[in-house]
Amino acid sequence: MGLLQGLIGFLAIASLLASSSVSGLNDEESRISKSDFPIDFTFGVSTSALQIEGSTTEGGRGPSIWDAFVKIPGKIMDGSSLETAIDSYNRYKEDVLLLKLLGVNSYRFSISWTRILPDGTLSGGVNQEGIDHYNGLIDELIKYNITPYATIFHFDFPQALYENSGGLLNSSLVQHFKDYCEICFNSFGDRVKNWITINEPLILAQFGHDLGFAPPGRCSDRSKCPEGDSSTEPYIVGHNLLLAHAHAAKLYKDNFQKNQGGQIGISLVGQYYEPYSDSPEDKAAQKRALDFSLGWYVEPLVFGDYPIIMKELVKDRLPVFTEEEKMLLKGSCDFIGINYYTTRYAKSIPIDPLAPALSYTADKFVNETLYNENGVIIGPKAEPSLYIYIYPEGLQKLLEFMKYTYQDPKIYITENGVTQCGDIPRLQAINDDDRIKFIRQHLYRIAQAIKNGVNVNGYFYWSAFDDFEWVEGYTVRFGLYYVDYKANLLRIPKRSAAWLYKFLRGP
Repeated sequence: MGLLQGLIGFLAIASLLASSSVSGLNDEESRISKSDFPIDFTFGVSTSALQIEGSTTEGGRGPSIWDAFVKIPGKIMDGSSLETAIDSYNRYKEDVLLLKLLGVNSYRFSISWTRILPDGTLSGGVNQEGIDHYNGLIDELIKYNITPYATIFHFDFPQALYENSGGLLNSSLVQHFKDYCEICFNSFGDRVKNWITINEPLILAQFGHDLGFAPPGRCSDRSKCPEGDSSTEPYIVGHNLLLAHAHAAKLYKDNFQKNQGGQIGISLVGQYYEPYSDSPEDKAAQKRALDFSLGWYVEPLVFGDYPIIMKELVKDRLPVFTEEEKMLLKGSCDFIGINYYTTRYAKSIPIDPLAPALSYTADKFVNETLYNENGVIIGPKAEPSLYIYIYPEGLQKLLEFMKYTYQDPKIYITENGVTQCGDIPRLQAINDDDRIKFIRQHLYRIAQAIKNGVNVNGYFYWSAFDDFEWVEGYTVRFGLYYVDYKANLLRIPKRSAAWLYKFLRGP
């Protein structure tokens, strides 16, 4: 009955939308159409295993660091857990059919590390039930002509591996991740031709090991974190993740790519920065902020080493790549995924070479602000998000910055989305014109970047469904499909889903 209701709702909303319009768009944004993009452009939606699957103790799955983190009082805004999420582990066939109804040609999902290796290691044994589950999901996607894009590691690091080795701080991560990737390439690579090794290493380093907002909850502030060192650990984590990616990519390119015919890349945080003022100091702060966030990962992947400014400011706290590692990193990405949500102003903090080494955040000597020197806010706040202020221009500027700074890489927008309040009435949530406006504005900016020569190959909206949104729990809704948490997790298409359906069927 749930699926039937969803189908009827989708068709009803689509027909209502046929003559409707969305306010707040300029003429060019209102005219954006599928024909503004290359004929082979990828249009998809994204999810991650931990946020939608549920069934955290079923099917042989082992615990991840997020399973432990959500149990700590006060860490998740609404005190929610992952045990059910939106039950996509059991309902994946229904969910794939809903993706087909959207008209997207691709789906970015993630594989749960602990469904494949319950304790994170080969020695702990391979879980065939987990492999069978993802084979079923992939086969269902192929059945409906939806191209799978698989993320191998999307935040859900194995809890046992963290407890036994120190997790991302231990260089043994590289071999364990490589082992896990090899199982994925062997098991799924005959059908999965698009691989993303790691999602947002910046978040793993900064939120998990500098600010302590996310698992494993490490930082220097003992009022917030029981252990950790914000001045060194983020850089160690970032270093190990880069090497884990590079070794996995080499494994794929050497042993699988020729026969399987796929590509491999990584997804990175794509926050943009505008200078707080026109002063040389604030313009330098803008570049410094980009170097410490995006450049931290892209420069090793393109040039083989960290940005010069990071070396100068972080000094011996920044790990050093060997010459062999530099060669391994350089060119290891067939594409770069960008997750773009927002932009900030970068205001310079005077650089003090004698300043104590406090944290990754302090090392940048940048104050990230919402307002510039004239009091202009970067963009309207997406309620009730903790961080999204809507600034579509930032996406185009970021893409063009990447083209000219990082040797014109192949790019996919692997995430881009906007929130609604989690507890608003169903009818209000379904009538999400603000989301339609958001998507259209960002698609317009991508089309402009393509016209300007940027090598953008695809766009994935985040997220296909309302889901568990990390520390925000279920207090926000990103989905094209509304999930009714009080009515057996019924999926109902929002107006944005119907709009995307029409857009993808159009000229």
